[in-house]
Amino acid sequence: MERVAIVTDSNSGITQKEGRELGISVLPMPFTIDGETFYEDISLTQEEFYERLAAGADIATSQPTAGDVIDLWKKLLEEYDSVVHIPMSSGLSGSCETAIMLAEDFDGRVQVVNNQRISVTLRQSVLDAIALASQGRTAVEIREILERDKMESSIYIMLDTLKYLKKGGRITPAAAALGTILNLKPVLQIQGEKLDAFTKARNVKQGKRAMIDAMKRDIETRFSDGSEQPVYLEIAYTFDRGAAENFKAEVQEQIPGYDIHVDPLSLSVSCHIGPGALALACSKKLPELK
Repeated sequence: MERVAIVTDSNSGITQKEGRELGISVLPMPFTIDGETFYEDISLTQEEFYERLAAGADIATSQPTAGDVIDLWKKLLEEYDSVVHIPMSSGLSGSCETAIMLAEDFDGRVQVVNNQRISVTLRQSVLDAIALASQGRTAVEIREILERDKMESSIYIMLDTLKYLKKGGRITPAAAALGTILNLKPVLQIQGEKLDAFTKARNVKQGKRAMIDAMKRDIETRFSDGSEQPVYLEIAYTFDRGAAENFKAEVQEQIPGYDIHVDPLSLSVSCHIGPGALALACSKKLPELK
């Protein structure tokens, strides 16, 4: 049986400690804060990140260096026959395309999965890869299965503030000012590689309702396959774990029967949307793992 190593990055929400427990490798995403480089979950904690964000620090995201990626692959290939590398969506970062290019020099022993996911949905892809490897699937088979189902996920995100979208130039100052005056809570969606506007809510309650209703529709129509629970249900958040747990209780009441996983959003997303965000996500279960 082919010995397959699984690699992802910290955009999956999988911490270094959880990676060790799962038997996988997690590349930390680098950040530049006021000109100094930090690595998520290595030299930069969630708490430290939000302290610097609130203080108005100049924060820029980056990607792992080619040298760090290659060194990790070479080390793993001393013990394993192949590597399945699952980075964040190519539509949201250049790290996937870089990894695909680097893998060309490894004679097929490194398979890079471009499956258009991030945060909790990327995490589920990693868990699926682990399960597929335990079935005896080859690295090529794992990549093909994950890419085949790459669009079978949904994420809805409600923002607490428009400040960081404005700072990143994603909305105009006038739109941000109007939204702040009206206390609007924009709800965004990630379907595959695109981050798009979904709806505008007048308050947090309305925003939560919009996300839950959208998820119920997705489960009942887009992801329906005749089974009772066709998806894994997930919640992500920025900064406020208590708000996420309260939201989890509301989701469980409206969409009963699911064991909902809760994780902080990756810092690469958080720096663009700020604290206080809530996200509701799902990943369709692979037929190979039912």
